[in-house]
Amino acid sequence: MKNKIKVLMLALISLGFIFSAQASAETITVVSDTAYAPFEYKDSDQIYKGIDVDIIKEVAKRSNWDYKMTYPGFDAAVNAVQSGQAKALMAGTTITDARKKVFNFSDPYYDTKIVIATQKAKPIKDYSELKGKTVGVKNGTASQSFLDENKDKYGFSVKTFDTGDLMYNSLASGSIEAVMDDEPVIQFAIKQNQDVAINMPGEAIGSFGFAVKKGAGHDKLVKDFNKSLKAMKTDGTYQKIMTKWLGDEAQTSSKATGDVAKKAIPQKKSYKIVADSSFAPFEFQNDKGKYVGIDMELIKAIAKEQGFTIEIANPGFDAALNAVQSGQADAVIAGMSITDERQKIFDFSDSYYTSNILLGVKSGSSIKDYKDLKGKTVGAKKGTASYDFLDKNKDKYGYNLKAFDEASSMYDSLNSGSIVALMDDEAILKYSIQQGRKFDTPIKGEPSGEYGFAVKKGTNPELIEMFNNGLASLKESGKYKAILNKYLASEKETKSANAIDETSMFGLISNNYKQLLAGLGTTLSLTLISFAIALLIGVIFGMMAVSPSKALRITSSVFVDVVRGIPLMIVAAFIFWGIPNLIESMTGHQSPINDFVAATIALSLNGGAYIAEIVRGGIEAVPSGQMEASRSLGIPYKITMRKVILPQAIKVMLPNFINQFVISLKDTTIVSAIGLVELFQTGKIIIARNYQSFRMYAILAIIYLVMITLLTRLAKRLEKRHN
Repeated sequence: MKNKIKVLMLALISLGFIFSAQASAETITVVSDTAYAPFEYKDSDQIYKGIDVDIIKEVAKRSNWDYKMTYPGFDAAVNAVQSGQAKALMAGTTITDARKKVFNFSDPYYDTKIVIATQKAKPIKDYSELKGKTVGVKNGTASQSFLDENKDKYGFSVKTFDTGDLMYNSLASGSIEAVMDDEPVIQFAIKQNQDVAINMPGEAIGSFGFAVKKGAGHDKLVKDFNKSLKAMKTDGTYQKIMTKWLGDEAQTSSKATGDVAKKAIPQKKSYKIVADSSFAPFEFQNDKGKYVGIDMELIKAIAKEQGFTIEIANPGFDAALNAVQSGQADAVIAGMSITDERQKIFDFSDSYYTSNILLGVKSGSSIKDYKDLKGKTVGAKKGTASYDFLDKNKDKYGYNLKAFDEASSMYDSLNSGSIVALMDDEAILKYSIQQGRKFDTPIKGEPSGEYGFAVKKGTNPELIEMFNNGLASLKESGKYKAILNKYLASEKETKSANAIDETSMFGLISNNYKQLLAGLGTTLSLTLISFAIALLIGVIFGMMAVSPSKALRITSSVFVDVVRGIPLMIVAAFIFWGIPNLIESMTGHQSPINDFVAATIALSLNGGAYIAEIVRGGIEAVPSGQMEASRSLGIPYKITMRKVILPQAIKVMLPNFINQFVISLKDTTIVSAIGLVELFQTGKIIIARNYQSFRMYAILAIIYLVMITLLTRLAKRLEKRHN
């Protein structure tokens, strides 16, 4: 019996050891560096913190890891993973071909650069300005290799240091004029309010990755890391971590997966790229009527760098997305946030900009915090990240939320005092301030997502590859940062070289009259052509409506009821986007329709339906005895209609025809929804650049008033002559 008890106890102890070993095996040991701020370092509270620490913590939370992170130092950490004492390495480890032979790496989580820094009061903006100066660098680093290679070219001296603190102390004392170090290290120093500044683009030297030993069976950790990293970038958590440690400079540090050394082969002679028409500073018309902005310069630079040809159109955001979905365009770049919903419809490039949302108030406002908004009204555009954020937090802070359809009216409302604050994308709000709006941004922004270049899902994969490769190349060369700085740098002179002041009516007209005339020409052409076609359609269906044939009367009635029962905007959208989609689904071939043609068809059908009723009503207004008397004399129906009825009916119809012509002219503003740049859309585009909404809408109102008055008087003279 005792032997049985001993055997049972031994079995239980063995099982305990097994389960203990299994529990221990499930603990993921992650090793890191000892001191590489801001990625990992021990603060005065003796707790390790930094970018790597926060990322692993978030990945572990999302992946349900039971993990332990230790900090033996870089070399010891690498050896620990190789010897099997640790499962993973997270230590600001640059991904290299040599290391790939030993480790399996995750997707890169940070693109690192080396960059020149100086004292704030002594900026250096180009390597040529280093001539005759001494540049400090840490011994044995990529920065030292770069400086040694270029010191003869630019004529500077190199001084090496064993530690970073000695190097930065030498810069502070003035014994050296500049230093070169890893960009995140300098960014962290700037965030710590040290007397250091970056005034020139960095040199790309690689990307950091999370790593496991090759063949050790831990590849699932890499998959978990990649999945969590992607989700963190999508929901803004990644950007929060970067901003926390690097400050606002972190906004452009998101990873591009493109390969600088590769170029995809274009599959088309030319690609049609569509964009928004009024989303400054990403795309907007300058005072010469040319579309400019971050998106415009970026796609042109990428196309040039990658060697493919593009044709750019700016129909507006909704119209651009629909154009790509319907096959009328190949891709869209329009400050478009990458979301899970959109990824079901579009294939996105690497992110090219990380967006923040920011609260704006009038200059001098007492609002310094969200709690100061209690009982007040805050504005945001419907369907935006700003609106979602404010809606989510309105009960917490006790403010009222007012929705706006577009930016100009929202900004005007803040200016007039009908709202006390607004929230918008940081780039848009700061651009409006640069354009003269007297607004302040008292509260730090909230990450809202990333912008991407997109194609319809499953189409043009080479275009995405070319964009990614080109974006990587522009980042490496510094052109990407130069484009952003051109439109976003706070110290940039934002006023146009044109001396005309657009804050006056005269200035607005003299600076934009060519654009307004072009828009007016489109409006008049569209009105005249569509009304002529509508007259033909209306007369035909109006005559059918009073025909002796029941079939013709029913056909006319159905046409009028259907067309009049559907809003004009929906008719235009269906013709422009719906029909091409329908044709493609049936034939497999894209059949794009020109926006002017689609607008003409929509206005013609809409006007034709109303004119048909005018014709029917005019004919029925002629006493029925006229028809009966003519027929009793043996005159055929057609001759009676032509010689007796219609001459009398036209007098009744003519005032209504004039009224319908005016309505058609006004309706041209509605079809701008499909991206047609007529007079009204032209005005909105100008407002997006200079934010002079009141004056511009007043100018448009005067133009429409003069135009309609002149056309109405002309039509009345024709009516009088006919009578």
